[in-house]
Amino acid sequence: MTRTSNIFARVEPEIKEQAEQVLKQLGIPMSNAISLFLRQVVLQRGIPFDIKLSENKPLTFGSLNEKTFNAEIEKGLADLTAGRITSADHVAEKMRQDYGK
Repeated sequence: MTRTSNIFARVEPEIKEQAEQVLKQLGIPMSNAISLFLRQVVLQRGIPFDIKLSENKPLTFGSLNEKTFNAEIEKGLADLTAGRITSADHVAEKMRQDYGK
């Protein structure tokens, strides 16, 4: 059996809970995730990599804290101001044109 050493770290409870939820979905225990991170720090001689869930999952109001919610609203307003928003009606019409339905 490999020898191990303990690490004690203080983190914000909200961040810990959010990380636990993501790691649970990935099937990785917190201790393994920390070990992976530290191994990559050593191998890459710096802060390493992204391990994350696909961005395809839509955001839900209940999953956002106030800061994240406000940031998402700001992104939406910036997209609206910049003209990067397409209405659902326009998308439906384009699909009818392209796919004949």
